[in-house]
Amino acid sequence: MAKNDKFYTVWKGLKPGIHQNWKDCKAAIANFKGAQYKSFPTFEAAKKAFNGNYDDYKGKKSNASVLTKDQLIKIGTPNFNSISVDAASSGNPGIMEYRGVDTKTKKELFRQGPFKQGTNNIGEFLALVHGLAYLKQHNSNRIIYTDSRTAMSWVRKKKCNSKLTESPKNKDVYDLVRRAENWLKTNTYSTVIVKWETKAWGEIPADFGRK
Repeated sequence: MAKNDKFYTVWKGLKPGIHQNWKDCKAAIANFKGAQYKSFPTFEAAKKAFNGNYDDYKGKKSNASVLTKDQLIKIGTPNFNSISVDAASSGNPGIMEYRGVDTKTKKELFRQGPFKQGTNNIGEFLALVHGLAYLKQHNSNRIIYTDSRTAMSWVRKKKCNSKLTESPKNKDVYDLVRRAENWLKTNTYSTVIVKWETKAWGEIPADFGRK
């Protein structure tokens, strides 16, 4: 018997429940107006989702592995004395924007875009540098969360290593990139940058919800 790559949860459909392949899932939602369904990497994840609410899973990635209880305990909970940053790009490259929010309340602190052309990595980098500058300007001791290891690496190197070719269409984005790089080279900061643990905590609070 072949190993399943995915399991499908159907909250609303002709046959709600957990289905072990797309064929069965498709039959369970065919011609059903307002069907609610989503794929998951394991049966356990699909079962947990079925016992929850569709709105809690709609639009979120489901391909991450499920963490054990011990792993969740080890990771702990987010530090709410923080801000969170994220970016969104419709295409790669595509229309891009980024923002920063208060981690606990999700109140938007800053937002830039949309820009005509950018990439998600560039947006994540700009968001992180903007967040660092924001916290320094406000003399804040808060930490900053990002879900992008690439952005963290670029900030450490003080260089945006995007392969996107600069053009008149994205000049405004690259003007910001140069400003961000210059800020990193001419400023010091004590802010701690922390990787957001998506597998344990769900999507970062600054997420645009466009998965």
